[in-house]
Amino acid sequence: MMRFVKSGLGVAAAAVALSFAGGVSAQTKELVFGLQCDRTGPTANVGVNLCPGYHDYIALVNSKGGVEGFKIKVIEVDNEYKVPPAMEAHERFKKEGAVIEGVFGTPQTAALNKKLEEDKLLGTSPGFGTAGAADGKRFPYTFPIAASYWSQAGAALEFAKEKLGGSLKGKKIAYLYYDNPAGKEPLPILEDVQKAEGFELRTFAVPAPGLEMGAQVLDITGRFKPDFVIMHLFGKAPSVAIKELKGKGYPLSKVVSFVWGSAEADIIAAGGMGVAEGYSGIQFAGVGKDFQVLKDIAAMYKAAGKPVPKEMDSTVYYNRGVLIAAVHTEAVRNAIKAKGGAAPTSEDVKKGMESIKGFTLGGLVPPMEITPADHEGGGWCQVWTVKGGKLVRSKDWFQGYRSVIQKQLAADASKS
Repeated sequence: MMRFVKSGLGVAAAAVALSFAGGVSAQTKELVFGLQCDRTGPTANVGVNLCPGYHDYIALVNSKGGVEGFKIKVIEVDNEYKVPPAMEAHERFKKEGAVIEGVFGTPQTAALNKKLEEDKLLGTSPGFGTAGAADGKRFPYTFPIAASYWSQAGAALEFAKEKLGGSLKGKKIAYLYYDNPAGKEPLPILEDVQKAEGFELRTFAVPAPGLEMGAQVLDITGRFKPDFVIMHLFGKAPSVAIKELKGKGYPLSKVVSFVWGSAEADIIAAGGMGVAEGYSGIQFAGVGKDFQVLKDIAAMYKAAGKPVPKEMDSTVYYNRGVLIAAVHTEAVRNAIKAKGGAAPTSEDVKKGMESIKGFTLGGLVPPMEITPADHEGGGWCQVWTVKGGKLVRSKDWFQGYRSVIQKQLAADASKS
């Protein structure tokens, strides 16, 4: 049975949202956004922080009058990181007249790609999902809107190359990954760059739920002895990997994680910032609290006489929720303006999403440009590293091996 989070926000969050927005009257113009989350499944450590960030940004927008005069109503469904509830959630959003849908999870996105197209309801899959969906011609209603797993692979290799003195030739690279479709998604990019750069690549699959990987880490550290480790794990697995690698004496300064293993929660679960010193992670949204939009959200809570939510301290995942909500809102804003202030359809919002350019939210959002051809927005990444007990930006917005990713997109398109 699927869980619907009551009122799309949860009882407490809904009350907070209404207090900020002053309620929604029958006369108020309203647009519905659908949001899938995982608050109770294997990736709940993400959902319980990311989704509050989404709701808080929408509450901030509503508190200022909404988007071009339209208030936003968010309907959230906990899909528990399972495909059947994700499919049911999509049907509910469609029935409720949603103009945009936030999908959650790679298996869920893969299952929904065709439905999104059939129902002409655009869905976003930031930092996960089908990497080939960057090609808007092949996947017209799926929008990654952030670095896909292919782009993350390119960024991780670019970072490793930089850390290893500017060349990967003759080096050993280990790829430690969750053994599911998401974990396997980056393999074509890793293998393509391997051929071009001349390094040795060895892969180490971790079976679900990713809590046991002593054998894999022993194989990495004791037998393969790589020059660098690229890690693609999520849920509770990243913290296990950090502890295992640290315990076997492997320097964490030679480890970079994909985006779902690079949050404060992962580091705390591994034993804290002191334990994870040197550990790096790919990011697709700004990290930390030094962004005006976050200060505005905190001020909104204080003005309402409410405590600032604890989820804001988990800045990696919370900020991603803000990014997703902000990009959704910007797409809708573009659509409303294009229609001269009239209510947009999902088809209008799709065109609005494909018109996003120069929207950075004070640096929290990368310098993306979403077009009908590029639904990913360029695949921009940052790298943040644990230094001196805190996360520090060690590489600003960049694109790793973009030509390889474009080549893979073209190859995929030729097969379809």
